[in-house]
Amino acid sequence: MRRSVAVRLSALLATGALAAATGVAVSTSTASAATGGVTGYATQNGGTTGGAGGQTVRATTGTAIHQALCGRASSSTPIIIQVEGTINHGNTTKVSGSSCNTAADRIELKQISNVTIVGVGSGAVFDQLGIHIRESSNIIIQNVTVRNVKKSGSPTSNGGDAIGMESGVRNVWVDHTTLEASGGESEGYDGLFDMKDNTQYVTLSYSILRNSGRGGLIGSSESDRSNGYVTFHHNLYQNIDSRAPLLRGGIAHVYNNHYKSLNESGINSRAGARAKVDNNYFEDSKDVLGTFYTSEAGYWQVSGNVFDNVTWSSRSGDNNPAGPDPTSNTSVSIPYSYTLDAANCVPSVVSQTAGANKGLKVSDGSCTPQNPDPTDPGPTDPDPDPTDPDPTDPPTGTNLSLTAGADGSSKADGTSYGNVRDGNMNTYWSPSGSTGSVSVKWGSATTVSKANVRLASGSGTIGAYRVLNHDTGAVLASGSGAGAISFAPTSLKKITFQITSANGTPRIAEFETYAN
Repeated sequence: MRRSVAVRLSALLATGALAAATGVAVSTSTASAATGGVTGYATQNGGTTGGAGGQTVRATTGTAIHQALCGRASSSTPIIIQVEGTINHGNTTKVSGSSCNTAADRIELKQISNVTIVGVGSGAVFDQLGIHIRESSNIIIQNVTVRNVKKSGSPTSNGGDAIGMESGVRNVWVDHTTLEASGGESEGYDGLFDMKDNTQYVTLSYSILRNSGRGGLIGSSESDRSNGYVTFHHNLYQNIDSRAPLLRGGIAHVYNNHYKSLNESGINSRAGARAKVDNNYFEDSKDVLGTFYTSEAGYWQVSGNVFDNVTWSSRSGDNNPAGPDPTSNTSVSIPYSYTLDAANCVPSVVSQTAGANKGLKVSDGSCTPQNPDPTDPGPTDPDPDPTDPDPTDPPTGTNLSLTAGADGSSKADGTSYGNVRDGNMNTYWSPSGSTGSVSVKWGSATTVSKANVRLASGSGTIGAYRVLNHDTGAVLASGSGAGAISFAPTSLKKITFQITSANGTPRIAEFETYAN
């Protein structure tokens, strides 16, 4: 069946603005919205509509988001908050009011309801700042990136979770988001998508979760079994150590997800949890399903999954993988309608639809990604302009690397760092092994918002990369393959392209950088 893109927003052109310090623009009339795109368990328990029918505001700071929440008539007054730009600790403060309960070090959605937060325009990035949902209901989060949220170290925010839900949360839909970290617990990071203490009726769809020690969990301990009714579909889990997700009690529906490079374990059903696991594609991973790290068993119903280069450890003590030939040990009844893509096409469908800034594409259930209906404006751009560039298009303008210096962590014999900035596709840099990093640098701070990585003939493929602000160590972007890379405009003296996994030896002919 065709799933329409959710949260259709109409007449959203902002015609006025609050004080510049708040970063909020408010429309003069309310906006209508429909929720045809909401899927999974978020459709149950009365459904999830977010801020449909409420006022629409535009926010470019965390303070502006909080001010929009606090400016409502009540804590349940519907509101759609369109977010553009980078939200971080530097522009997020606590705002007080009778309709909100905010904090200075996170985006706080506490004791509220009927809210949509959606990325628009050139995109919304929550940088080292988590989204915190507590004692709230009917929340939609769509088309945003949340990255590098830490529970320890500097800065500290939201217990380390990119998106965390806790304490009586109901009906949340998180869709077309990119949730990523730069390491595991030892580096200060925790979960990407956590639900605790009686959180129910949640859907995570068309999202990317990557480069983290912990993908996410349902239940904070073996005794926290009041959570459940959660759907995970058409998501990419990549380079995750464990918890993809971890389930303690409750019911989860896990279908049409692409799992790649799960390093220790994947879907960990334990403490009485029951998971329906349909038509997923598991690739280059270990122990992708089972009960791990506990003697309290969980259960699963499996069908239609593909296991591509998956390894299974032996069963012993608290380690009970479902493989190497997973079979069902329970049955799960699903109360909503859904259509499954064939598992063998899931990697292709997910790569075209999952994550922020993908145009809110969805699958039609027959392995064919669908664009939003052009006659029904979606939240990615309230004033669609057919001339707007695709962020994945090759950048235009001046290649700043041509006037930069270059260095790196390693190089293969016969290659040079300088080859990535010489404008010549016949010369290249290669790491001394399959991984390594190369940088371009300037004598003074230079603003960069796009990069373009071009491979020389005969290059191996890049499995995973990170683009770093070498001055601060911040991760500007991450992904796989080569080509155009977009991120928030950043002033820096040195930018690094770091290859963290590859098939064969990469040959980087050009590491181009652009201001816009």
